[in-house]
Formats: sequence, structure tokens, C-alpha cells
Amino acid sequence: MTNADFEKLVDTSDEWITTRTGIKERRIADDKMTSGDMAVEACRRALEMANCPREEIDLLVVGTVTPDYRLPSCACVVQEKLGLPNAVAFDVVAACAGFISGLSIASSFIESGAYKKILVVGTEKLSAFTNYKDRNTCVLFGDAAGAAVVAGDNGDRGILSTYLKSDGRMRPLLWAQVGGTANPYTPDFQFNGSDKIWMNGSDVFKVAVREMADAIRKVLDKAGVKASQISLVVPHQANIRIIEALAKRLKVDMSRVYRNIEMFGNTSAASVPLALDQANRAGMIKEGDYVAMVAFGGGLIWGAALVRW
Repeated sequence: MTNADFEKLVDTSDEWITTRTGIKERRIADDKMTSGDMAVEACRRALEMANCPREEIDLLVVGTVTPDYRLPSCACVVQEKLGLPNAVAFDVVAACAGFISGLSIASSFIESGAYKKILVVGTEKLSAFTNYKDRNTCVLFGDAAGAAVVAGDNGDRGILSTYLKSDGRMRPLLWAQVGGTANPYTPDFQFNGSDKIWMNGSDVFKVAVREMADAIRKVLDKAGVKASQISLVVPHQANIRIIEALAKRLKVDMSRVYRNIEMFGNTSAASVPLALDQANRAGMIKEGDYVAMVAFGGGLIWGAALVRW
């Protein structure tokens, strides 16, 4: 769905969208495709790349705010469709930080010995959750899924450190007000957009830049790694201005920051794994590289992970 398509829907222009967000186009799933369907395909590709039989996966963690059903979890749907007979499955509701949260959970479980091979997924069908009459938000979001197989390693590679933080006091900056038990749908509910994503973009921008930079510094400090040693930063693709401001704060050249926002827009929990997969398949990451991933989303919640490839 291109910027030209949005010019037909709301009072906007390609120049306005591109200048403020960096987005040119985004992918929209058809009506029959669910978050679970996208997650299954991403998991299939991850398992294939890892040469990992499905029977060896003993935990599935799915980050999403757009599950197939209110009950059961999207993870249970994915487990059934993918065929993971030996896995326990559950969702993580952490918005754009869903994949980073899943990696943190996976790392802790593997270190504890509780599980050996874990599938971590970020999947979102945000088109089902977007108000296409609100020009400030509708141009931002796309649909996608990304997955990774996480397993133990006795060497010096893998997830070196993770960091998660949230501040629920700022939840009204990015939320959907109606549809939960606090504000349930009523028989006379008017679908006026209050059940869709709403965001105070300027305030979110300020917090996102500051806290994502701090999150990366936290994981670097934990691992004893300097910012100058990072080979690639893979940030949540929310807004090109946020990405540029983050790089400036970290004093990391933009050549070491991966960007695909122009093609996909903001895909929430799928954003980081989608970008990571693209960078990897493009040969931009080599063995021994330090890769920093960071995300920020509704909650507000944010986090980072440092990986040695």
C-alpha cells in the first residue's frame, strides 16, 4: 500500500508522509490472512534456516497485540498450525517490544536449563487495528511477521545481554481505549475509531529516542562492549526521524544502522525480526559481529538485546 493510495483516503501527500516518517509503502495482509498465518510462515523459514526439526522446539513465544482470537493465545494457534508437538506456547503482549521481550524470556529460560530450543516470534496484522480515517496514524502501519530459533551455545556467541523497562503511567500516549474490560463494547457502540490505535506522536517521539538509547547503553554495559564495537544496530522501524536521532545519541554512523522502514512501515512486534532477517540474508552480518536490537512500544514498554553473531 503506497503513499499514493493514502492520498485517496485522507488529506495527505507522499511528500508529507515521506518527510515526517520515511515511509513510502507498507504491506497489507488480505482479509483471510491472520497474525497466526504470518507467524507460521515466518517460523517455517526460521526452522529451515536453523535446520531444526519441529519436534525439537520445546517453547514457542509469540509477541503480538493482534492475536487471531481473544482466547486462546495466538501462540497456541501457531503451535497447532505449525505442528509443534513438544512445545509449550504462550503470547507476550508488549506491542513493538514484543520480539525483544521474547528474546529476553528465551535467553533466561535457556540459561536456567528449563528449555533447550525456543521459537521467538513477532507477528502483527495492524491493518485490522488501524483507523484509516486518522491521517496521523493510518499511514504508519503495516502487516508482517518475523521469527528466530534460539538455542544454547557453549561458546562466546549468542545473546550476551538484554534489558527491558516499562512505564504504565504513559499508556495513554499510545493505546486503543475501547474493547477491553475497562471499556467494553456496548450494544450501541459507535465505531468512531476509539477502538483503534491512537497515538500522541510528538510525546512518544521524545520518550522513544531517549529510552531506546539508554536501553542500548544498558545492554552494552552489561556485556562490557563499547558502542564503537557494534557492527549493526537493528532498531524498531517506527519513524526515520527516531532512528536518526537514536544513531546521533549513540554516536553511531547511520551506515551501521539497518533501515527498511521505507518498504514496510511500522510493523510493531514484527519490525525487529523482519529487519534482522533482511540484514542477515543480505550478508550484512558476519560471524563474531556485535548486533544491537532495540524497540519501543505501547505500554509504554521498551527494551534492547545485544547479540554476538
